[in-house]
Amino acid sequence: MTPVHFSFSSAFFLGLMGLAFHRTHLLSALLCLEGMMLSLFIALALWTLQFESTSFATAPMLLLAFSACEASTGLALLVATARTHGTDRLQSLNLLQC
Repeated sequence: MTPVHFSFSSAFFLGLMGLAFHRTHLLSALLCLEGMMLSLFIALALWTLQFESTSFATAPMLLLAFSACEASTGLALLVATARTHGTDRLQSLNLLQC
């Protein structure tokens, strides 16, 4: 495993571990998701450059577009949750009250 591959793999798994174990605020969960998507984007872009293939050239941009959509949806949910519940703590959310 090359050091570049190890660094992007560890960045992805650190984001995944943060998402799995540090679930107190919705904003921290969204930041972990963005870190995971950023590491996937950089790894996919480097993989495309390494193979020098034009057929894979649109994949990083497509992933970046979906990541931007995911971020905007997450921020909209964060604002809506903060307005209705008064906080972004995940323990205060109850699916039975929705």
